Amino acid sequence: MAALETLLCGGVTLAEDFMMHVHENTPGAAQFLKDTVELLPKGRVLDVAMGNGQNALFLAKLGFAVEGVDISSDAVKTTLEAARKAGVAIRADVADLEGDYRIKPGAYDVIICFRYLQRSLIPQIKDGLRKGGMVVYETFTIEQARFGRPKNPDYLLKHNELLDMFRDFRCLHYWEGILKNRRAVARIIAEKI
Repeated sequence: MAALETLLCGGVTLAEDFMMHVHENTPGAAQFLKDTVELLPKGRVLDVAMGNGQNALFLAKLGFAVEGVDISSDAVKTTLEAARKAGVAIRADVADLEGDYRIKPGAYDVIICFRYLQRSLIPQIKDGLRKGGMVVYETFTIEQARFGRPKNPDYLLKHNELLDMFRDFRCLHYWEGILKNRRAVARIIAEKI
């Protein structure tokens, strides 16, 4: 386990990383994604609810074939402009994830989702992965209501809910708790078997 902990956290243990890990409201890709990218299979990636596209840009710069989707046309436009300036290709679509949008079954090697929870999308995320594909998911838990937004329980995971959602996958990493920056999150990397 020590070798995996070093790979994930650049020489510190997972417990130490979670105590000093601060990435919310900072520019760039999510630290959890940066710390674990070496575990991901190269190939086609879908960034669900990609927001400002920082995670998509990070992966595209590493050679992943990245697609993203977000409801905000401004976010998609900003992401595509940043990709152009960085000299990488990203395909990004404006779509309402709660509407008619569907993830194509068996199309992706990796699906990522950060700071967004729509429980009805979980079956599509699972079906959208190829066998051996990986999900990387990080979002808020019910403790987040103590610290700020979101507060609506519809957008907050219950204890162990994220882990339970991917019970039929091989879990490579799971953590749930409160980060030093007063963000309550759950995070998982799991492989479709």
